Amino acid sequence: MNTTEQEWFKSSYSGSEGDNCVEVAAHQATVLIRDSKNTQRRPLSVSPGAWSAFTMLAADSAV
Repeated sequence: MNTTEQEWFKSSYSGSEGDNCVEVAAHQATVLIRDSKNTQRRPLSVSPGAWSAFTMLAADSAV
């Protein structure tokens, strides 16, 4: 999977400065996560279920 051709997204909470952000590219079989400051580095790959569990936990922690 070529990470330069992926459609990457940043959180709306990232702000306009672009520092200290992660980017996510979601696909049917995997979710890729990378550091927005170092996009040439190999991204972390997790299952969609693991990503869903992480985001639910993060949302619950933010409240």
